[in-house]
Amino acid sequence: MATCEVCGNDYWMAFEINTVSGDRHTFDSFECAIQKLAPICEHCQCRIVGHGVEVSGRFFCCAHCARSAEGEQGAQIRDAVGARPA
Repeated sequence: MATCEVCGNDYWMAFEINTVSGDRHTFDSFECAIQKLAPICEHCQCRIVGHGVEVSGRFFCCAHCARSAEGEQGAQIRDAVGARPA
């Protein structure tokens, strides 16, 4: 069994995540992995679980937050492009 580095739970189904930098992390749930590894939106401070957007090296959870915080470059960001599906 392995111990989750966030909550300390010793769980037989724990899993390991290896990052690009070579760090290794052990978690017992996706919830703990997200808490430790997911970036934080620089505007609203929520965890970015999904694609999010990057503007000028800053990470945001959505286009609205990017537009609110990033001036001219942020103003160009859109969550969806094109016509609404029928």
